[in-house]
Amino acid sequence: MGLIVQKFGGSSVAEVEKIRLCAKRARDAREAGHDVVVVVSAMGKTTDRLIELAREANPDLPKRELDMLLSTGEVLSAALMSMALQAMDLPAISFTGQQVGVSTTDSHTRARIASIDANRMRTHLDEGKVVVVAGFQGVNRTGDITTLGRGGSDLTAVALAAALKADVCEIYTDVDGVYTTDTRIVPEARKLDRISYEQMLELASLGAKVMHPRAVLCGRNFNVPIHVRHSHRPDEGTMIVAETPEMEQIVVSGAALKSDIGRVTLAGVPNTPRTAETIFRRVAEDEIFVDDIIQNEIGSGLVTISFTVEHAELADAGPCAQRIVDELGNGTVHIDVGLAKVSVVGVGMRSHTGVAATMFRALGDADVNIRNITTSEIKISCIIDKADGEKALRTVHEAFELSQAPNQTAAAR
Repeated sequence: MGLIVQKFGGSSVAEVEKIRLCAKRARDAREAGHDVVVVVSAMGKTTDRLIELAREANPDLPKRELDMLLSTGEVLSAALMSMALQAMDLPAISFTGQQVGVSTTDSHTRARIASIDANRMRTHLDEGKVVVVAGFQGVNRTGDITTLGRGGSDLTAVALAAALKADVCEIYTDVDGVYTTDTRIVPEARKLDRISYEQMLELASLGAKVMHPRAVLCGRNFNVPIHVRHSHRPDEGTMIVAETPEMEQIVVSGAALKSDIGRVTLAGVPNTPRTAETIFRRVAEDEIFVDDIIQNEIGSGLVTISFTVEHAELADAGPCAQRIVDELGNGTVHIDVGLAKVSVVGVGMRSHTGVAATMFRALGDADVNIRNITTSEIKISCIIDKADGEKALRTVHEAFELSQAPNQTAAAR
């Protein structure tokens, strides 16, 4: 009838019994007449344990060897999943990313998928087998194993779905869909039946942990319908699809919190047409992922440029910024930690006014100080103190009445 790619996350395959339950999902889809590709993450906390072992062996964590080590977690899951399927009398075969032709860039621990040769998978699918693939990994042009970064199994699944022209990519996890915000912080958050790629991409980039941002971007670029579902419940979950006209009637669809970020400030650097280009070329060369960028003129031919990064990036971002200041010949570097970012997202912002006013009023009433503000066509984000993060998230979620459906009028009041 069609082709389905199913991805099971680490919590879903944490134990052999859970792997059997996930295998039943694949069996049900196969018995319904679909061809099935299964992508798996490492079991439970396996990746964390492997990193701990690596640190014991070498605290410097050489990246090539780290990729060799971390890739084994997904390979273990893939082999066990294939065995579980075969125990159900269902033909299945497991593969590494390299074996199914996932070619990547050279960057160890954060590689990007360059191409996929789907021929080997198609051959086995035509033979009636369930193809089980180890997520999170591929091989670069020199034949070395690479990994795609934490959460990269989502990207593997959507990319395979795109390469195989699958009908849908099902992302199975330990939540039953995409919610208006993190239910651990706001228990009354509401599950969404559908959300657009653009909104999901913003939410994922802003701290929502249901989907990896690069996976959502891949789905959008190749128009792959993504179905987020609970691994062990029959709930329908949430569909991530192209935007439809009625989506714009909902002003704000969700709120997100990124709770551990840092800010790097290059103060008093020369205000020339090439300064920003020099800064962010060097940052890109060091493979540092930048979030928000703020620039302010301070007079006398000088400018201050700040950018935010996830806290884990600060170890590389600080020294990089100092080298840039030395290269520019003027300026100082300041590092701020203990920050968070609260955001609201909705395609309805394009056609409705008052969203910013509602958000800022709510945060002000809650005595949450805003350090920086950034916006896009469908989002508003505020940098705040980390200590205020959860309070701020609850505040904006309530201000836009996101627990109620539909939310079409909150921004106008």
